Amino acid sequence: MTAAHGGASLSLLARAGTAQGKVRLRFTLLATSAAAGGLHHLLVSQIGSGVRSAGFLQSVVRPLAGAGIAACLGIAVVALVMAAAENGSTLTRLRRMLDSWLIAGSLLTLGWVLLQHRADQGGDVSASLLGLARVVTDVLLLGLVIALRCCPRPAERRASTAGVLALAVLFAGDVLRILLSGPGDWYGVPLPAACSITGLSLIALAPWMPGSADDVVLDQRTMPVIGVVAAFVPMVVCALAITAHAVTGGSMDIVMAALAGSVLLALAARQGVTHADHLRIAQEAAASEAHYRTLVDGTHDVITIISRDGVVLYASPAIHPVFGYRPEELMSARLPEFCHPDDLATLLQAVQTLQQQAEADAGRAGHRVSWRLRTADKRWRHVESTISRHPEGMIFISRDVSEQVTLRTQLEHHAFHDALTGLPNGALFADRVAHALQKRSAEAAPPVLLFVDLDGFKAVNDSAGHATGDALLAHAARRLQSSVRAGDTVARLGGDEFAALLEWKAGTHPSSAGEVAARILSALTEPYRIGSTDAVVSASIGMAVAIPGISPAELLHQADLAMYAAKAAGKGRIHVHQSETPHVSSGASNR
Repeated sequence: MTAAHGGASLSLLARAGTAQGKVRLRFTLLATSAAAGGLHHLLVSQIGSGVRSAGFLQSVVRPLAGAGIAACLGIAVVALVMAAAENGSTLTRLRRMLDSWLIAGSLLTLGWVLLQHRADQGGDVSASLLGLARVVTDVLLLGLVIALRCCPRPAERRASTAGVLALAVLFAGDVLRILLSGPGDWYGVPLPAACSITGLSLIALAPWMPGSADDVVLDQRTMPVIGVVAAFVPMVVCALAITAHAVTGGSMDIVMAALAGSVLLALAARQGVTHADHLRIAQEAAASEAHYRTLVDGTHDVITIISRDGVVLYASPAIHPVFGYRPEELMSARLPEFCHPDDLATLLQAVQTLQQQAEADAGRAGHRVSWRLRTADKRWRHVESTISRHPEGMIFISRDVSEQVTLRTQLEHHAFHDALTGLPNGALFADRVAHALQKRSAEAAPPVLLFVDLDGFKAVNDSAGHATGDALLAHAARRLQSSVRAGDTVARLGGDEFAALLEWKAGTHPSSAGEVAARILSALTEPYRIGSTDAVVSASIGMAVAIPGISPAELLHQADLAMYAAKAAGKGRIHVHQSETPHVSSGASNR
């Protein structure tokens, strides 16, 4: 027995060396308690052997044995009270203490009844008092450990479960020492000693199990049914013990009455503390709900809860100023009814991805999706939503980003269009040319590029002013657009230079490019009425036909060379770049 206590003490002390802070102190106190218990058992064994005849030594050893069990009891109780009081509110810690006493008080009542039964049978009451002291130690420690065992976190349960089993076995062994007058052998096995060794072995193992060094965290909002019912079990134990004692002819003394009364008072106090704790939790929940309600009602983001089958379950008040709907109007409506048909597939894909992650329990990050929503006035607004999981389905946090989308569209337009004429600029035109060259097929005629420069524009701009020059460029741009076909691209490259990309479908011939160029030349040479001024300019047009393998830059360069050739030939004419190309109408070569 002494060796078992020593082993448990060394195990606890070794575990204390690997812990820190309060946990280290807790293990050190428990190791000291186990060592004191070992000293108690050593001295008790001396009392029962050779020391019996030596009156002086016996008078010294017996108090030391009592001091050993008292130290074991006190230090262990302090260590476990530290563990029970580490976390939680004051009411929660108080409830743990009351739970501990409910368990301990009921088992102490049972132990006192057993001691009275031993006395009534003429047993050695003095020796039984030491046995009862050990039972008291086991009972109080068992009560505290069972109270800690109620922590709902699974990681903490393994070590506390081992502690409960260890103290239950120790309690059974000490009760057997009181009940049995002999060594209590069962088929040659001393049951009390076997129980003690088994319990101490479990105590030695418990510090190394998962959760032994964790802080005791009790979810204050979790109160399982078994926790409510278990509070009345100690009263049942007390009642059964006292009833059995009375049936066997025993009488209730003041100790038994005090123990039973303390259990009853502890139960009443516990119920009051539990009720007060529930009131506090209800108040905190109400305050938290009001806080979050204020946040939801005050935000400009629209919060909606959608069921798994797409039905609107909740809509925040922000939906009325943002989208025009009243929250009650959307109840039981289906989300797809408000989504633009072109965006429905994207929205459903995001919802499906979220549902698949929910089934696989893979992450809780929200998915962001952009879509268009029909407002109460039947307009489409651009919406950006973050979709997250919700116990009843999904939660959408949405905001109206129509202004941002419009601004982004405008910025993109300005980045690729000329501010004065609204035509595509050089960057967009180069991209269109590259795309036309890439998609050309063997059946269709090759694309044709026209490079247009206004003759005489500088004179008008210098004489009539820049405002007149800008107006003339805008008029010229409109005439260019009206002169080409619907599928052609017209761009302003800069200054008074323009370009046109002519593409052809299968079965058509690029010879009609000369006709388009002729229409452009005729339109641009007509007088321009700007205010009270009639401005007259002409145009030089260079034409280049794309050959296989040519790059966009090379095609534009060839058209540019053709335009300068037209200027060199006298301006106001069309010139075709000479290359291995299909024949273009002869009238377009020189004008």
